[in-house]
Amino acid sequence: MTEKNYAAVRKYFLAHEKAYFFLKIVYKYFSWMIIIAYPAILLMLFIGMLNGGSREDFVKFLLVPAGVFLSMSVFRLIINNPRPYEALDISPLIKKDTKGKSFPSRHTASIFIISMACNYINPVLGAFMFVFAVLISASRFFAGVHYIRDIVAAIVYSLTVGAAGFYIL
Repeated sequence: MTEKNYAAVRKYFLAHEKAYFFLKIVYKYFSWMIIIAYPAILLMLFIGMLNGGSREDFVKFLLVPAGVFLSMSVFRLIINNPRPYEALDISPLIKKDTKGKSFPSRHTASIFIISMACNYINPVLGAFMFVFAVLISASRFFAGVHYIRDIVAAIVYSLTVGAAGFYIL
């Protein structure tokens, strides 16, 4: 994204109050719904496992997303790319003070691996979560806190690890 491109995105959202409101809702609150849903589903799988349910489902649902989150955290600390609002002369639509750690987007990686975990357990829930993943990822880009490459890299990583962790191993 160039400064000129971001200025056009910013201008659009500031001129369209409903779109800007929706962006803020998705950015701030949709992630919290996932943060609440994931441990709740994990708890249900644990209780199910104690009552004769699948141990494999519980273990995969726990370890595959944890592996993505941890490996993504370490990788972006090592790379430590600046965020768009640091590298460009822009002001993000939604205030964020984090320095560096832009590539890849951990929010995007986390929500995509959680959507894959949910798909592994229940395809309807997985599809619902996938829609949330797309919206949350787009909000990070439109808000000016991540480059598109940060988002795409996180999606590719999560889908690759998720496919291996849930369907191959």
